[in-house]
Amino acid sequence: MYKKIKKILLALAVLVAAMLHSAVPSAAQVVKIGSKKFTESVILGEVASGLVRSAGHQAVHQKEIGGTTILWNALLEGDIDLYPEYTGTLMAEIFAGRNIKSDAELQAVLLEKGIKMLRPLGFNNTYALGIKDSVAARLGIKTISDLKQHARLRLGLSNEFLSRKDGWPGLKDRYELPQTSVQGLDHDLAYRGLESNAIDVIDLYSTDAEIAYYHLRILTDDLNYFPRYDAVLLVRADLEKKSPQAFAALEKMSGQMTEEKMVKMNAASKLRRVPENQIAAEFLAETFGIKQAAAPEETMVARLWQNTKDHLSLVAVSLLAAIAVSIPLGVWAAKSKRAGGVILGAVGVIQTVPSLALLVVLIPVAGIGALPAMLALFLYSLLPMVRNTATGITTISPALTQSAAALGLPPAAKLWRIELPMALPQILAGVKTSAVINVGTATLGALVGAGGYGQPILTGIRLDDTSLILQGAVPAAVLALAVQALFGAAEKVLVSKGL
Repeated sequence: MYKKIKKILLALAVLVAAMLHSAVPSAAQVVKIGSKKFTESVILGEVASGLVRSAGHQAVHQKEIGGTTILWNALLEGDIDLYPEYTGTLMAEIFAGRNIKSDAELQAVLLEKGIKMLRPLGFNNTYALGIKDSVAARLGIKTISDLKQHARLRLGLSNEFLSRKDGWPGLKDRYELPQTSVQGLDHDLAYRGLESNAIDVIDLYSTDAEIAYYHLRILTDDLNYFPRYDAVLLVRADLEKKSPQAFAALEKMSGQMTEEKMVKMNAASKLRRVPENQIAAEFLAETFGIKQAAAPEETMVARLWQNTKDHLSLVAVSLLAAIAVSIPLGVWAAKSKRAGGVILGAVGVIQTVPSLALLVVLIPVAGIGALPAMLALFLYSLLPMVRNTATGITTISPALTQSAAALGLPPAAKLWRIELPMALPQILAGVKTSAVINVGTATLGALVGAGGYGQPILTGIRLDDTSLILQGAVPAAVLALAVQALFGAAEKVLVSKGL
């Protein structure tokens, strides 16, 4: 039995090593660009990538990397060299409480962190509240203050806006809004909710292409609550020394992007499904005369293969590491009541931490990419295996353990020859549970740039493209079923027929 287990673990280790080797980037110096998980940020990231390449440098665009906190921490840690941001977000969210009132003050504070803010790109993408024009006309709503007279209106606000210091809490206080039906949801899904009449008012960005498409009215911010959100590039100060040509190329973006141009590019992506790299290539050609062929779109098969490799890497590495740690912990928990309470309590607490929160906490430690996702999956894998190992050993018939003691077997021999084989069905059940959970949870790794089946799901939500969502959801479900079947077969091979 032990030889079979060793062969299976060795085969898995070889497979994981091969997948990780294929994922290791080349040693060549590259400029790493990040963007948030909304269309405008992705487009700006693609434009920046094109400018860097025009200067003769390599550029890697890690797009759709979560929200403000994730990208800001990644920039500070050096996991990315630059990303597009907005002055209002910097002043009211990242540096809340510093009472920054001008771009000059903001630039000085950023330099203290080793970050340079390039001159504004040329448009102000402010937050706003939107409502269907037909509803606004019927109720006579033109300003945010008018909402005070309609307490029953249902608000659907993006999750980030719901908790930001420059978002709903401050807005509600400033305008003394009475609405109590306020729910958080993804920004891109809010438009669907508005169209289906599930909600009445949403937060939006003033350059959203959907404003015109869905015939929305932007409510006037009559108390001037929202600051200016001038689009800028945040760049690590050391990039100017490491890659002066790339830095100079990025400065060309300043002042070149009007609000009209940005709305047009957003519409091309969101409404006409034009790939962001193609939109960026057309902008570079029209604005700077830089002619770059947009990278050819990957075929669905190629995307599926790459996502599968990424997803399997996340699951396999985290699961193997968790097996190596969980079984000894489970044995210790079974042998010591005091240690058992602490161990089971600790892994139980870890399991209750929301996955997105855990990923954000791990970024300062592990950066962005596959590593924080693997660490999170490793931690989430512990509870089922530790608990099942401890339960499997503690429920062995006392007569068997007493017989082993009577035969004079030392503790190590008793563990390997009696307790672990008897507990193996329970242990494998815990491994199978962890593996299936991992397959599903690994989709969240895309939020920190880990790839996998979560990537098409995120992009599909952003572009309101059901086919893209299914390209991630269906393979993830199939893989979960395959993993369950694999461990079911392994149980038949490894567990004695007598058990």
